[in-house]
Amino acid sequence: MKKIFPIVSAIAMTVFTHTAIANDCDKGERVVKLSHVTGGTTHPKVVASNNFAARVNKELNGIMCVEVYPNSTLFGDSKELEALLLGDVQLLAPSLSKFGSYTKKLGVFDLPFIFKDMDAGMRFTNSKVGKDLLNSMDKVGFVGLGYWMSGMKYFSANKPLLVPSDAKGLKFRVQTSDVAKAMIAAMGASPQPMAFAEVYGALQTKVVDGQENTWSNIYTKKFFEVQDGVTETNHQMLAYLFMTSKEFLDSLKPDVRAKFLKIADEVTQEANNSVKAAEAENRANILKAGGKIRTLNNEQRKAWIDAMKPVWKQFEDEIGKDVIEAAAKS
Repeated sequence: MKKIFPIVSAIAMTVFTHTAIANDCDKGERVVKLSHVTGGTTHPKVVASNNFAARVNKELNGIMCVEVYPNSTLFGDSKELEALLLGDVQLLAPSLSKFGSYTKKLGVFDLPFIFKDMDAGMRFTNSKVGKDLLNSMDKVGFVGLGYWMSGMKYFSANKPLLVPSDAKGLKFRVQTSDVAKAMIAAMGASPQPMAFAEVYGALQTKVVDGQENTWSNIYTKKFFEVQDGVTETNHQMLAYLFMTSKEFLDSLKPDVRAKFLKIADEVTQEANNSVKAAEAENRANILKAGGKIRTLNNEQRKAWIDAMKPVWKQFEDEIGKDVIEAAAKS
């Protein structure tokens, strides 16, 4: 059985990539690169990526070999989608916030407070509307293999955040999502699009004042170390699109493609069933490491919802009223 061989640093990638792949894969096997921007060992995306590689490398041994490149060592946020279309990488798991240039419909996942919790979000992704969104970029050449849940998102800043007005005038790192930018603006704050790999340094040097993320991202990237605290807003769900290119998928023989897709589906279901436990563990890890977590009372939470709910209407035409209503009903 082949092992997974994640390249763990830019230097390692530059010096050892070709040797590592050649040594790890049997001669004649097709090398398939899975690139993602997340680090650590307990993050749901890291676990899912490694599990997928292990399954493929065992069950398609002699045919296909998956190599995992974590922590932006192969491609970062700004280059990975282009690299997929060019065939420089075959598998990605970007945040659903990254696709605004290709489709507006996936912006539904960025709408604040559209999902009460992760269970609601998973019900939506398993619905017909949610499954149809996996193919919303087929004309571009992207194929969604499944949604990898990561958990609900929470705000942190270099000052306490209990009501939206506490964020007025602050700069928040966001992904390149127009919906996310509008959400930050609704708080009276300034959105600052930035690659995930740059966030810790930007928080540390106060280039930005705050960010929003899951417990797993906040813990594994150590954002809590350079913030006053994290507020348990549960304002969005973070999910990733486990994806490939149509060109790659079409290049597989029918029997290999069927096995590949079956593994992708099974790993996705397994990963999503374990996310809650991972998030709870990393929340506890933040507290153990000395980080602060603030909870909201009902009045405070209502203030956040009231401030951000107008963002839904703002993007109704772009995302689609039917998609928004289906997500809200979940």
